[in-house]
Amino acid sequence: MPSSKRLLIGSTEPYSGKSAAILGIGLKLQAMGVDIAFGKPLGSALNDNALDPDLDFILETLKLPANRYYPPLASLTEASVEQRLTQGTLADHSLSAYSQSRGEALLLLEGPGNLTEGILLNLSLPRMAADLDASVLLVTRYDSPLLVDRLLAAKAQLGRHLVGVILNDVPDDSLASAQHITQPFLEQQGIPVLALFPRSPIMRSITVGEIVARLHAEVLCCPDRMELMVESLTIGAMNVNSALRYFRKGLNMAVVTGGDRTDIQFAALETSTQCLVLTGQIPPTPPILERATDLEIPIMAVDSDTLSTVERIDELFGQVRLHQPIKVQCVQDLVSTHLDLDRLLSLIDLKLPVSAG
Repeated sequence: MPSSKRLLIGSTEPYSGKSAAILGIGLKLQAMGVDIAFGKPLGSALNDNALDPDLDFILETLKLPANRYYPPLASLTEASVEQRLTQGTLADHSLSAYSQSRGEALLLLEGPGNLTEGILLNLSLPRMAADLDASVLLVTRYDSPLLVDRLLAAKAQLGRHLVGVILNDVPDDSLASAQHITQPFLEQQGIPVLALFPRSPIMRSITVGEIVARLHAEVLCCPDRMELMVESLTIGAMNVNSALRYFRKGLNMAVVTGGDRTDIQFAALETSTQCLVLTGQIPPTPPILERATDLEIPIMAVDSDTLSTVERIDELFGQVRLHQPIKVQCVQDLVSTHLDLDRLLSLIDLKLPVSAG
């Protein structure tokens, strides 16, 4: 049985878009007839008893049979770390199960959140690449040209295993600089830039349900609209005329305001608002609830003050997960439009099936 290729998709920092890249590339290759498998050697369960939500979503979306799934060898949790610290040694997890092909043409592997995570368990990204002789595709957010530093550092650690990078979430006002300055420089340094994914409001959005869960909020109306997508966060703390002008500039907002600010609440409901978050333990008036119900805009109440509520929601935007069909479609569009897939396949020496031609 011929050995399959191993493509390890990692990142330089958490929440860079690894899962999105895996899904986009995986779905594209499946559509082209490539037999793929998926694995994640180092799991990322939220705690010692929980499942890995991203892992479950990827498996469900790719619809892989059991023999095309390579389960985690370990998870980086407080319990696993304490066990290692108590024993006083690094773990010795063998990657042999990942090195033996089951007949697939390509095994897509999801790496840890950065290049150092998992060292204690001997499951860091450089260790996986070396032990499996895997090609590595790095995904990094384009926060500024300073990202060149971390990619050069990654190149130094990964060497020949690094076959390319995806610059993700590139702001519109940075696209020209990324294309004409950053990308050519990285190419000169032997780091192929295989895609520049422009910033997408859809990919950066969160659901109303995620806000409810993060805030432990009480839903006062429209509990069946938790799937609504929120693209921006707005504070309603000004006078109503200023607020209305401000709200009209927003799109698909979550508006945080005091429960006593009925004027702001009405103004928000008449603009592109996906949910109202009321602070101060003051319930909304019946007319507000009636109007929100008519417009199918959820209202939630929280015990916390406005500042801490905004901070907690803002954290969600920095930890966006890929768990909605609309985001999967967006990822597929990004891959089809912006990823140089032919070059990637050439770099990892993967031949397409004859039928794909």
